Amino acid sequence: MVTLKFLGGTKEVGRSALAISTKKSCVLVDYGVLIEREPGFPMHIPPKQVDAIIVSHAHLDHSGGAPIFYITGKKPLYATPVTIELTELLIKDFIHLSGYYLPYEYVDLRTMVESSIPVEYGKWVRVGDVSFKLLNAGHIPGSSQVLIEAEGKRILYTSDFNTIPTRLLRPAKYFKEELDAIVIESTYADQDHPNREALEKEFIEEVTEVVERGGTVLIPAFSVGRAQEVLCIFEHYQFEYPVTVDGMAREANEILLRHPKYLRDPKLLSSAISQCIEVGSWRDRRIAVKKPGVIVSPAGMLRGGPASFYLQKIAEKPYNAIFLVSYQLPNTPGRILLEKKIALIKGRQKKVSADVKHFDFSSHCGSTELKKALGSVKGSPKVFVVHGAEGNCEILAEYARQELGLEVHVPKAGDTFRI
Repeated sequence: MVTLKFLGGTKEVGRSALAISTKKSCVLVDYGVLIEREPGFPMHIPPKQVDAIIVSHAHLDHSGGAPIFYITGKKPLYATPVTIELTELLIKDFIHLSGYYLPYEYVDLRTMVESSIPVEYGKWVRVGDVSFKLLNAGHIPGSSQVLIEAEGKRILYTSDFNTIPTRLLRPAKYFKEELDAIVIESTYADQDHPNREALEKEFIEEVTEVVERGGTVLIPAFSVGRAQEVLCIFEHYQFEYPVTVDGMAREANEILLRHPKYLRDPKLLSSAISQCIEVGSWRDRRIAVKKPGVIVSPAGMLRGGPASFYLQKIAEKPYNAIFLVSYQLPNTPGRILLEKKIALIKGRQKKVSADVKHFDFSSHCGSTELKKALGSVKGSPKVFVVHGAEGNCEILAEYARQELGLEVHVPKAGDTFRI
């Protein structure tokens, strides 16, 4: 018998965490944070109960709580090599920004990195009486789905996954073997994404139009994944105007170039990065906002990062534009800007004069792909729907129940199930 205990990421996007246990072993798959004013953590699990941690990918909503388990000791942490490096980069920055609220420090992160064991896709690893392997998830470089075998049961944890190829990444493959259980994300259960190529062309056209009228386009983008995807699109379409890159995206670029096997076209990204202007000082930032061109900068939801500085300079001029390319959680500055065209400028909430648009360059499956993923699996697996806000867990659960006739659960934090 295998026990699944959902510690977080239930009915929300953030603090993903799942404990998978047998009588002999306990493996923790992800232990992320919910990024608010004060970071939110998953339910506590005593570190002494956990034999190993698997991190599916570097984004903080899946990795940001993991250093807690290294405050008093060591245990193996498994992830792809590039995920280990990117996780260290993101958590270092997280400590820098949120240290006052965090229960761990840089030294605990260092212990975690020293305890990390790199695992390539497709290689089986054994932890006690639990075996697992990582499969490409197509979400960000190095992202993984986790296939677990224990007590004769097979469980797939999809984490965040994408079955559509992008300029940056090869897609995840649909899992077509027998399973006893599947834990599946539902971020976009309520919508499909637009055709990728048509969206790219529209994006390039709109950016070009703004720059050619003398404007600056701010593109707030996640440092890991989305920033590089945007750079690859500019390079693919041979965009001829200045593209400035700021913030942690620069360090992420260096890490990704060291791990080319996780990229769809390493030469495209390398060429894109070589064409960019990298910001190294405040002087560079002030220059960037004064000339027509593009600025790609974190944070993707406009919660801090250099993008907040650029917003102050760009938002009030009607010939400029702010093009959002990342998922915008409810109540974030990015979502408020998108829905109300309002932003915090010089300490006051003001109407934004610059163009504001969202381009759906998602790195998650849309509704059609999520349904196809569930329909592809053989057997009659129990389905657990997680990682969805605003009712999306329930939407995907209802489809699996009504159309596929499967046993489906939408867990709450703390719920335990036996397989």
